[in-house]
Amino acid sequence: MLTFYKTENNRMCPIQTIEPGCWVNLLYPTEQELAHVSSALSIDDSFLRAALDEEETPRIEMEDNQTLFIIDVPTAEKGEAMTYSTFPIGIIVTQDNIITVSLKETSILTEFSDGLIKNVQTALKTRFIFTLLLRVANRYLLYLRQIDRMSNNIERQLYKSQRNKELIQLLDLEKSLVYFTTSLKANEVTLEKILRGRILKLYEEDQDLLEDVLIEVRQAIEMANTFSSILSGMMDAFASVISNNLNVIMKILTSLTILITIPNIVFSYYGMNVKGLPVAYAWFPLVLSVGLMVVTGIILRKKDLF
Repeated sequence: MLTFYKTENNRMCPIQTIEPGCWVNLLYPTEQELAHVSSALSIDDSFLRAALDEEETPRIEMEDNQTLFIIDVPTAEKGEAMTYSTFPIGIIVTQDNIITVSLKETSILTEFSDGLIKNVQTALKTRFIFTLLLRVANRYLLYLRQIDRMSNNIERQLYKSQRNKELIQLLDLEKSLVYFTTSLKANEVTLEKILRGRILKLYEEDQDLLEDVLIEVRQAIEMANTFSSILSGMMDAFASVISNNLNVIMKILTSLTILITIPNIVFSYYGMNVKGLPVAYAWFPLVLSVGLMVVTGIILRKKDLF
């Protein structure tokens, strides 16, 4: 899908064709749309296709007065449980325009196209990019807080019953945090390159905004690392609890087996077809069995085996 936007009277307005100072948004584009943008703005085709690879890592590339930024953006997908991951978006800056390329729809770009972000001017390319990066960093923080709340809720459920469902959910959250940490660190490196001022010309206000973005990204990295450590420790703790519960159950079953074996031994002995068995009365094997079971139960109880 190919759309064009331009700021008019401080409002983000859709336009029909590419104009100087407009924002070109490519969302899961077709070959025809890629060819049209490449031809109209003389953009290297590899720049447009870079973000269409889900495995593309954040980076910066410059060529012929065109600059490509690849940034990882967080996403949440709701299935049986909420899962989080990241995917790349490409931001291409030319002399007159900004082009964004995304393989998946993201609410971050939708907020810009719907005019929900104030004080955004498509003609002010540097400010537009840094505002977009700030929204990306804020979205990471939002999802990290959601992950923290979900892990606390799952932890409370696990206190009541150790089921595989909750453990699998914890594993999914831990995997999401790994994705976030990897992407955030790569984004941080990219932002630090921009901060040096060699990629884009930075005005004082732009530099302050970029520093705010870096602060948010570093805070997100710290949160992701902290939550990842907590989840990892929680998984290990519950694995130990489950193993301990299994040992307790096996210990009880073993004790019960010992107790049940006693009557079997006694009745087998007195069931032999021979003469001269001691106290060969019908009631004696039953009394002896009960007595031995009581004595054995007391011993097992003192040994904390029952």
